[in-house]
Amino acid sequence: MTKETKQQEFREESDLIGARRIPADLLYGVQTLRGIENFEISRFHLYDYPLFIKGLVVTKMAAAIANNELGVLSHEITDAIVKACKELIAGKYLDAFPVDMIQGGAGTTTNMNINEVIANIALGFLGHKPGEYKYCSPNDHVNHAQSTNDAYPTGIHMGMYYTHLRFMEHYNKLIDSLRKKAVEFANIIKIGRTQLEDAVPMTLGQTFSGFAAILTDEIKHLDEAAADFLTVNMGATAIGTGITAEPGYAELCVAKLSEITGWEVRLSRNLVGATSDTSCLVGYASALKRVAVKVSKICNDLRLLASGPRCGLGEINLPAMQPGSSIMPGKVNPVIPEVMNQICYKVIGNELCVTMSGEAAQMELNAMEPVMAQCDFESVDLMINGFDTLRTRCIDGITANAEHCRKVVLNSISLVTALNPVIGYKNSTKIAKEALETGRSVYDLVLEHGILSQEDLDYILSPDHMLKPVRHTIKPLKEL
Repeated sequence: MTKETKQQEFREESDLIGARRIPADLLYGVQTLRGIENFEISRFHLYDYPLFIKGLVVTKMAAAIANNELGVLSHEITDAIVKACKELIAGKYLDAFPVDMIQGGAGTTTNMNINEVIANIALGFLGHKPGEYKYCSPNDHVNHAQSTNDAYPTGIHMGMYYTHLRFMEHYNKLIDSLRKKAVEFANIIKIGRTQLEDAVPMTLGQTFSGFAAILTDEIKHLDEAAADFLTVNMGATAIGTGITAEPGYAELCVAKLSEITGWEVRLSRNLVGATSDTSCLVGYASALKRVAVKVSKICNDLRLLASGPRCGLGEINLPAMQPGSSIMPGKVNPVIPEVMNQICYKVIGNELCVTMSGEAAQMELNAMEPVMAQCDFESVDLMINGFDTLRTRCIDGITANAEHCRKVVLNSISLVTALNPVIGYKNSTKIAKEALETGRSVYDLVLEHGILSQEDLDYILSPDHMLKPVRHTIKPLKEL
């Protein structure tokens, strides 16, 4: 035992279970300590999610101000609590929140961690030491007119909305990166593919424009899912009846929450129903899953388009980030799309966990909210990191093999599809069959059989006429 440990001062705190000695200057108290000991479960801790902490803290701040205006919390204690909350909102004391995100008790450990830290910081403003709770109590003052069952889900909602706003910043940057590539590659002709078989010509720009478009379509779904977080059950207390709260407290507290955040926070119209309903977490997890499915598809396509470099499609080049093999010299793997694929699989798995946990609500409460919150917060963090990595280490550096793309188009049997409206299905089928059997190009065979003049053929096969709907007036010279 070191000298510093021997001289360390302790304070004693007690709860329903009994008394415990705690380092004197520790900002959390006995109930947090028990939660740390009981729930050594995962590597996900409350301090890993500062926006969740912020959501919980603004909830406590709104409650204190509402209780003060209702005359049940003194100005002195309210001022100290508000000052403490502002310190935490500014990002201070993150290490005071070491509880595991996955815990039993429907979030009581997290709620008490927040209550104890706010109370002990407030005690400092009041001129008292941590643990002198008769001057500012975690339960009687910070948690006044609250239960874990309304404060914790409200904190989750606020934290998730903060997180959603951060998510959208990174998501939009990814979409912008894809749009820039669409412009850069707008004039590069390539072959489109369905079922991994040659289809019809398109531009590489259209490929990236399509990527950007399908992600843009999800913005509406993400925003709608996030908007549900702005409806809260604050004031429900234990089960939705509002027991222990002053008349009008629920409405006032939610109004104060709106003032603090600047958002249009609304009170649930039925607090009993809302207290056990976690569908907003399920809905947002589902919105993230939709994005994950699309981003993973894009990464699959990038890997296919870049496959080779000599024996694959080889239409684009992904930035070379690291050697790809411990045995094959010169091999470079598409590591960035691969890691994004794996992130997407994790997000999809988290959505299933959230869904099952949402179904597990019983009677007037859902005790599984902690893992639901952990999954949603984790999914957003993973996707933000993935988006930034995919954008800066892959998409921004993609280059095109334009000449190779052009040669593939000219040599493709599928070129005959562009001729089909002019020369007819019968002629097109015969030309395609002969091209397959002989290895010759569609272009050469059409001219050789005298089906079209070279001028008409070049006109039909020009990019302007192959990449969008066109009404043709050209007639074939003969039928095979």
